[in-house]
Amino acid sequence: MEFKGLDESPYTMGEFVWTGFDYLGEPTPYNADATNLLNYSNPADREKATQELAALGKIRVPSRSSYFGIIDLAGFPKDRYYLYQARWRPDLPMAHILPHWNWPDRVGQVTPVHVYSSGDEAELFLNGKSLGRKKRGPLEYRFRWNDAVYQPGELKVVTYKAGKKWAEDVQRTTGPAAKLLLAADRATVRADGSDLAFVTVTVADKDGLLVPRSKNALKFTLSGPGRSLLRARRFPPARSRDRAALPQSR
Repeated sequence: MEFKGLDESPYTMGEFVWTGFDYLGEPTPYNADATNLLNYSNPADREKATQELAALGKIRVPSRSSYFGIIDLAGFPKDRYYLYQARWRPDLPMAHILPHWNWPDRVGQVTPVHVYSSGDEAELFLNGKSLGRKKRGPLEYRFRWNDAVYQPGELKVVTYKAGKKWAEDVQRTTGPAAKLLLAADRATVRADGSDLAFVTVTVADKDGLLVPRSKNALKFTLSGPGRSLLRARRFPPARSRDRAALPQSR
């Protein structure tokens, strides 16, 4: 891992991250679909690959984007964003729990919980019960509770730095999707033909909590002298977050 290498080799000048943002094209790591056949010019090799894809049941519709950025195509930060934030902003009080806490099919099953934080200690609570306080050791870049057992409710982390409370984060189990929430990044737009307003649409439950596993199809309309430039966002962002194997980024 880059952080470990940097810490073990303090003479290095820095690091390079590829990529900061997802981008169109090169749909890594989701290129094991029909487009993979384009990599073969030999008919025999292409036929073999066709049979392998059919046996694996890989998706037929090709992905359009590269998905390993820190931020997704719509500009929303992924989990690993907070890993870098914790590393690059040690002065910023922050904590980030992953994954989300909507796992109705995992009640009573081990569901690991990880936390990124600029603090040096962290205590995790599930429905008010402590799952243990941990201190980050040398060359460790996250806090782990790999034996956490899923129960719906509230997952909360309290982090500390130098023995004092530093930052908190909460994940809550939500109800089903019940409403849409819209939030613009500005109240007015200049009528100059080039100004933009970014509007975030949240699929929420009745209490206004974002429903992380919602797959509702949304239709947008715009009235008045303007036009819409839609950028779709899936939540969680397209990665591996809708699996119980949980965070793969280091």
